Amino acid sequence: MDGHGLASVIHRAAHDPVLPGDVTARARDLGPLESPLIWLALASGAVAVLAVVVALWYRRRVRRWGFTAFAVLLLLAAVTALNSYVGYVRTSDDLARLLQRGPGVVNLAGHLLDDGQETPEPSSASPSAPHPGAGTATAGQRIDVVNLPDPAHGVPSGSNYVILPPGYDADPARRYPVVYLIHGYPFGGPRDWLTSGDAPGSLLALQRANVIAPMIVVSVDLTAGNPSTDWECLNVPGGPQLETYLTGTIVPAIDQRYRTLADRTHRALGGMSGGGFGALNIGLHHLDEFATLVIALPYDDLNDSIGILDGNQAAIAANTPRRYLPSMKFTAPISVMLTVGTGAPTDVTTAHRIADALRARGQEAVVHAERGFNHTWHTARATLPYLLAFADQNFRTSPSTS
Repeated sequence: MDGHGLASVIHRAAHDPVLPGDVTARARDLGPLESPLIWLALASGAVAVLAVVVALWYRRRVRRWGFTAFAVLLLLAAVTALNSYVGYVRTSDDLARLLQRGPGVVNLAGHLLDDGQETPEPSSASPSAPHPGAGTATAGQRIDVVNLPDPAHGVPSGSNYVILPPGYDADPARRYPVVYLIHGYPFGGPRDWLTSGDAPGSLLALQRANVIAPMIVVSVDLTAGNPSTDWECLNVPGGPQLETYLTGTIVPAIDQRYRTLADRTHRALGGMSGGGFGALNIGLHHLDEFATLVIALPYDDLNDSIGILDGNQAAIAANTPRRYLPSMKFTAPISVMLTVGTGAPTDVTTAHRIADALRARGQEAVVHAERGFNHTWHTARATLPYLLAFADQNFRTSPSTS
């Protein structure tokens, strides 16, 4: 059967999953630190302090301290309002891990706030070593961290988080499909899918509802040790070779360390925003490795990040799906799900353009829209259960070869 014939098989099987209401409600819920009541209370406090300053204007000390308190409260209100909109920090654990990225006193505050119960610290190991076997466990689910530096490809460190399903250690004969998830850019990191994206919680909720079969999810580190740079998951001329690092280092290491179904039909690649671009671009470049792509907040053009390729026109053309997808030849079929929020019309337009281009080439593409959501972690978190369920339905239709 040729690629187009296989694509038609996937077309009949793949669709926008219908999920239980409790699963979707959980994914859409705000975390305690995302509540708008926080910034409203802080803003109200700032107004109250300003009123006191005005009432006691004749007292210099009150003016000095009052304006300081007003500025601090106003700044905190702005930060918490932004977080309420973006959905980056859900809980105190999320906040602790965010602070740990900072220097000095900020980093210390993050470690003091961290209870150490959710996410393990990275462990160093060579790609040929057995899996660490150490990590956190919640409800039978285990999270390992596999540190895979690859200096040959310009990657000094790479802490990749491996979420193992309940029962993984109890059944040594069973093998599992794998979903690889890429963080956003810039200032994103592999922990984001565990915190802001709540991948562990979504996996447990879906498995408890018998929506998906157990799977392994790997949140990959494509920061090249420099999260402030918008690498876009690229093989950067004269810089880190992140596409090669993912496909040539991370995937083989995970297949070697864990009991995976090590074939393309049981391997999915996904991401959000910049990570979604990377998943699309890398997935289309590596049809031999990934049969399913699951992408939140997609885009298909480098846009402002084009400078990372330093004017290399061949590299730009080869890494702009909007250019090459309409005439691309598919050596194997691929099934793609794209998720967006209706509050981000550019994302909606882009998702449908990508889907149309894929269908025109005989490939399966599904677009899922969350009403009222925007280009934020709220959307990525709310749609992750759909993306995982979509990957699962493709895994189920593929015979095991490992």
